[in-house]
Amino acid sequence: MGKPAHFSTKDRILGAAEELFAQHGFAGTSLRQVTSLAAVNIAAVNYHFGSKENLVNEVFRRRMDGMTSNRLQLLGSALREHPGQLEPILAAFIEPALALAQDRNGGGSFVRVIARAYAEHNESLRKFLSDHYGHVLREFGKALAGCLPGLDKETLYWRLDFLAGSLTYAMSDFGLIKRPAGSSETAHRARAARELIRFAAAGLQASAK
Repeated sequence: MGKPAHFSTKDRILGAAEELFAQHGFAGTSLRQVTSLAAVNIAAVNYHFGSKENLVNEVFRRRMDGMTSNRLQLLGSALREHPGQLEPILAAFIEPALALAQDRNGGGSFVRVIARAYAEHNESLRKFLSDHYGHVLREFGKALAGCLPGLDKETLYWRLDFLAGSLTYAMSDFGLIKRPAGSSETAHRARAARELIRFAAAGLQASAK
């Protein structure tokens, strides 16, 4: 069934691709499946994206650009308003990602797409994400290093990598802690963010010896 008509053709293609990539993975999804779900012809995909590889990249760009902007804006505020404090920097990294995961307009599908990216080891996508969003990790790494002067750069980046993995797990909402009955999604997300921020802060501050 196609997407509502008020969405642009490009948005319909991206939404269909995201949904199918979440279900079947990148290799397991054909452009014919995308065009069928989006109710467009193959010429529209070629016009807007040129190739399946570019379509995969644009599915990520559509979600990542907004999250990246939010992260960097919050990081700037944290550095100005809470200089030398670790937890506001971590909040700037964690909270926009959890908000994206809770987005009712396909956020859950995108989290499954992220899981597919981990599972399929798509080198082209890995390069795209590194080229376009690697600077975000570097900015956060620099900010965290300012709060952790005793931590060498290699150890810091190991811990940042573990933080990114923990965050992806938290985004998936696949863990043991389920939203309690009577608790809103917003409250549950805020609790998840608080707990992950505390956990990450403790891990980052652990002795490197």
